[in-house]
Amino acid sequence: MRDDNCIFCKIANGEIPSATVYEDPDFRVILDLGPASKGHALILPKSHFKDLCDADPEAMAKILPLAGRLGKAMKESLNASGFNVVQNNGASAGQTVFHLHVHVIPRYDGGPEMVAWKPGKEEAEELAKTAEKVAAQL
Repeated sequence: MRDDNCIFCKIANGEIPSATVYEDPDFRVILDLGPASKGHALILPKSHFKDLCDADPEAMAKILPLAGRLGKAMKESLNASGFNVVQNNGASAGQTVFHLHVHVIPRYDGGPEMVAWKPGKEEAEELAKTAEKVAAQL
């Protein structure tokens, strides 16, 4: 399934040139044109899914292992000391292209802070209420 109006469908399926790192029948991995760090890559499914909630289980079963392989390759080839795996869902979460994609961002010692948040504090009673609400929808 493809969306002819989706730029990531076009890139993933080779219609638009990209700096391709990896390709198989289901995915193309490209270097991000606006990288957060050297080697920042995007895993693009060749099938169109608007986000994580829209993706089929077969595609999802393959994405995380591919991200791990990619991160390991970044550590070995680029001397990255670590990597982040980031997947944004919805505009409020930072998704700007509505085609499922996973960022694999190499991290370097002394590099800028990228994916971080200040931990909040929540009372046990409120945590229990929130957990109950989410669990009811699973």
